[in-house]
Amino acid sequence: MGILQSKSIEVSEDTESNSFAKDDGSEGKEDKSILVLGAGNFGTCLADHLASLGNEVTIWARSQEVVDGINLQHKNVKYLSHVLLSENLKATTVLNQEVFDAVTVVICAIPSQLMRTILERVKPFLTTRHLLIFVNKGIEKGTLSFPHDIVVSELGEEIGYNATFLSGPSFAAEVVERKHTCVTAASLVHIRALRTQKLFHAPHFRVYDATDVIGVEVAGALKNVMALASGCSSGIGLQLNARAALITRALAEITRIGVKLGANPLTFAGLSGVGDLFLTCTSEKSRNFTVGYRLGKGEKLDDVIRTLGSVAEGVETVPAAYELCRKLGVDSPIIDAVHAVLMKGLTVDEVFKNVTHRSPKSELTH
Repeated sequence: MGILQSKSIEVSEDTESNSFAKDDGSEGKEDKSILVLGAGNFGTCLADHLASLGNEVTIWARSQEVVDGINLQHKNVKYLSHVLLSENLKATTVLNQEVFDAVTVVICAIPSQLMRTILERVKPFLTTRHLLIFVNKGIEKGTLSFPHDIVVSELGEEIGYNATFLSGPSFAAEVVERKHTCVTAASLVHIRALRTQKLFHAPHFRVYDATDVIGVEVAGALKNVMALASGCSSGIGLQLNARAALITRALAEITRIGVKLGANPLTFAGLSGVGDLFLTCTSEKSRNFTVGYRLGKGEKLDDVIRTLGSVAEGVETVPAAYELCRKLGVDSPIIDAVHAVLMKGLTVDEVFKNVTHRSPKSELTH
């Protein structure tokens, strides 16, 4: 069942001693040739960031229009189109052996619901030689799989074990404008996390290493659902007291779920936890917050999604998060409330009334 499958991989306290952990760090000296899969907002901003640091970066996109725009005008005509991208950044629509042989780093910036399709396509070209980094967040519908589970399922346990996951409070529009940002790079193989840290790290883009992949992925997926709730609360006119309470209880809810899955509870006090949650739940730059806000104002979900202009992964995550909590037996009032609005057609006002009429609870045990 989803990320619980990860526990089949035996992880010792000294991760480098695991039979899958063969990285001695020497390849990190050559991490200058990079392929980014996905030319959306986040893929584009990370590709541009790495190219600006002097790396040779190729970004893959399905759209020939996007590829031509990057190669000829140094602009992504669909995402972050106001930004002049680094001249070190090239684009392609091609995925073949030659492309993968030319790089040591592969970054996956594909929405979680589409991961399997892309991984199936590139599987013949990937090896443990590649530093494989995932920057997407979410839970796959149907399987309840987090990105790490999908990697293990599609690429095998060895590649999955060596994969790295980048997460934290990082709006693409700010990253591409070189605004100060801090994120977390997590891998079961600590050296891989350190290589990722070295690759991305800059004065304006600080990277902290970690090994709690489960915690980082749970926090990254569920904060989008909580941002929908935060937007809903603002949409119906609730003020800052309510927002502070919602974010605090959202953190408690995410932590309960993460700990049940085997995460370190301290992870949720870090950048990928409370940091990302706070950012996403408090800013109109957040696509998920925006969706929630418009729902709170009475708009229909289909209309909001049609006019949003980009992906709000929280919407796709909600049904999977709800089902996951049912299977885990975890109390999840905020996730349940968002699910009732998105999947059952209840109004935000109706759901808010139900939540506020819950019986009193002890803060540290619920």
